[in-house]
Order: sequence, then structure tokens, then C-alpha cells
Amino acid sequence: MTDWLISIEGTPAGHQVALVLALMAAVLHALFGALQKGRHDPWLSRAAIDASYGVIAAPFALFVVPWPEPHMWPIFAGAFVIHAIYKVLQAMTYTRGAYTVVYPVVRGTGPLFTFAAAGVVFGEVYAPGQWAGLFLLTGGILGLAVWNLRRLELGRESLGPALGFAAATGALVAAYTTYDAYGIRATANPFTFLAWFFLIDSLFIPAVTVRRWWGLAHEEVIPLLKRGILGAIVAYFSFGAIMLATRIDKVGQAATLRETSTVFAALIGWLVLREKVGPVRTALMAVIAAGAVLIEVAG
Repeated sequence: MTDWLISIEGTPAGHQVALVLALMAAVLHALFGALQKGRHDPWLSRAAIDASYGVIAAPFALFVVPWPEPHMWPIFAGAFVIHAIYKVLQAMTYTRGAYTVVYPVVRGTGPLFTFAAAGVVFGEVYAPGQWAGLFLLTGGILGLAVWNLRRLELGRESLGPALGFAAATGALVAAYTTYDAYGIRATANPFTFLAWFFLIDSLFIPAVTVRRWWGLAHEEVIPLLKRGILGAIVAYFSFGAIMLATRIDKVGQAATLRETSTVFAALIGWLVLREKVGPVRTALMAVIAAGAVLIEVAG
């Protein structure tokens, strides 16, 4: 698998594989966000998820994949810091705002920052049509946030800080996406980066939420741990897929296609939860999809 992935980097075949990986990450990221928001404290939900994927990653990092090269340890340290800041901002966002409002803001601001960052860090150049597609996709995502905001009846007193934290979280999404792409390209074996990333990344939130666990009702522990295991599995396929996509293809393009997760979140709500979508949300989802298609076609 490793040799095959390396062999298709920067090729048309690699582009097609990256497209599939990015869309898979989009579907799973919608589920991942809902798992963290859920009915539990977002801090504890994230702690359960992180602890679970750390436990799963440990044997692979220690005994299966090649050990990281010496120059990778400072890179892992940087990833730890960036993801720690991101997780704090994300938890503060989810504890202050309605999921249907703050999630599109987080995902809508991320692509703009990522396109710019990928151009600076990796020298990626995008066609005018791709920029047009980016603005279509971003506008559709933020339009969903505005539409959901208009229908919001509760929680408006904390809405201003929630939106501020959501925009800051979007900036950190771009930061970690760009940095992780740099990291996974810096090692010979991409699965070495993935295994050690998940192991190191699992340490922060469980450590800072120890006191919160003591106040958790006994009957909530098992459901929360089940949520953590499910979230860990989703995280591996979601975050792992987008990291691999950014290794074998353009960072900005892959990361932007991932943000079609807002469409999949709405579709899940419609098909699974029987939520009403309505003509406005349908139109906005069509705009997002059109933006994603334009980014792909114009490239």
C-alpha cells in the first residue's frame, strides 16, 4: 500500500484517488462533528474519542510501522500544539452555539484560509475557475449558517462569542490541514506519520479533562466510551483520508472538497433523522455542490 501511494503522487491516478479520499473524509467528518456535539459535554466527548484512537494507534506506532526519522519529532511537536489549540477553540465553539449554525461557519471559513496557505507553503497555483468554485462553495456553506441562524430561537445571548470562536476554529482548520500536509510529506512512509500523529494527538484533551470525568454520572460513562470508540474509528478514516489526499495531490483542492461535509450533514439529517430540508437549504446545498464540481473541473 505504501509503495503504491508513493508511486501515484502527483499523477492523474493520484488525483482521482485523492478525490475519493477527500469525499470520503467529507461524509465521515459530518458524522464526526455530530458525535462530538451530541448530548454529552463536548470536552468529554472529544476526550473519549482522543483516548480511544490513542489506544488503537499505540500498537501500530510502536510495533507495525517504521519508526519516525529524527527530523520528524519537531514536526510532531508542532502538530501537537496546533491541534491542541484547534480542539480548545472547537470545544469552546460547540459549548456556546447551536451545531447547525457554528458547524457551517467553521467549515466555510476553513477553505479560504487553506487555499491561501497552500499557495504560500507549497506554491500551489489555482485557475480562476477554481477560485470561483471556492467562493461558490464558501458562500453556500456560510449561507447555510445564516439560514439556520434566522431559524434559531434559543441561545442567542451566546451567539456572538460562538461565531467568533467558530471563525477562529476555521482558521485553525486551515493551519492544521496545511501543517499536517507538510508533515505527512516529510516522512518516507505516510502511515508512520498517521500512526504517530494519532498517538501523540490523543494525549492533550484527556489530560486536561481529568476533573470533568469525576463529576460525570456513573450511568453516562459507558455511553460516552461507546461514543469515543465510534468516534475514533470515524476519525481514522476521516482525518486519515484527508491527510493521505493532501500527500498525493494538491492540499487546497483536497481540503476544500472535504468541506462538502456540510452537504452530507444535511443529507444525513434528511434521510436518517427525517429532518425537513426545504427549498432554501436545497438551493444552498446545490451551490456548495456546484462550487466543488467547478473546483474539480476547472483544475
